[in-house]
Amino acid sequence: MSDSPIGIFDSGVGGLSVLRDIAALMLSENLLYLADQANVPYGHRPLEEVRGFSEGITRFLLAKKAKLVVVACHTASGAALYSLRESFPGVPFVGIEPAVKPAALGSRVKAIGVLATPATFEGPLFARVVEQFAKDVRLVGRTCPGLVEIIEAGEVNGERIRRYLEGVLHPLLEEGIDALVLGCTHYPFALETIREIVGPGVAIVDPCPGVARQVKRVLEERGLSGSGEGAGERRYFTSGASEGLEKALRLLLCQEAPVGRVRWLDGELEEV
Repeated sequence: MSDSPIGIFDSGVGGLSVLRDIAALMLSENLLYLADQANVPYGHRPLEEVRGFSEGITRFLLAKKAKLVVVACHTASGAALYSLRESFPGVPFVGIEPAVKPAALGSRVKAIGVLATPATFEGPLFARVVEQFAKDVRLVGRTCPGLVEIIEAGEVNGERIRRYLEGVLHPLLEEGIDALVLGCTHYPFALETIREIVGPGVAIVDPCPGVARQVKRVLEERGLSGSGEGAGERRYFTSGASEGLEKALRLLLCQEAPVGRVRWLDGELEEV
């Protein structure tokens, strides 16, 4: 079991930002990634629909012997993390939540910005985090319709994404924020452009490294850490076009890797 893979999923390529940090922290672990690109983005979908996708993907990853499942998607975590733990008792899950806590604690002016999808803002996970950690903070949230699709296309820098992000970020800067939470795993791939726009006076909070540390803690606590040496195996699947994810791996992770295809059939994923 210790050499079984860590299962990781997202609606698309965004979760690769989480995979990147997990791989850097635990080089020898085997990783299994699934991108549900047939249904990307999740952010505008009803929460119940996202729960159904998340459960089907989890069943697929468990059939591939995943020892732990990482919900590497803010929308899916907000919509489905609690229900996944109920539906699959005994399976360790690590989700991702908007990093409101560190942003609120670090804000000098008590004003923080959050970039996230509508479904993330509407989910119970976000509400709980705000209630616990941001009562005394002015929180300015912005949705970013279309940004996931731009990043899915591999455009993480350049004039198009810069213009888009300027339109989103300038109003937040006018609100006087001094911390910015990246509430979607796609957004860290545009970190360089975001940092150039907001400048050094705004701290950018990326939750992905914290997710990787939590995965490591859970594996160690359960005695599931891998025992291999050297780099672990990396396997990738998509419900969309394999060429698209292969291109994203080259552009975002500088990695050449084959991608397997899966398709949805009556709420289940099967290999093509």
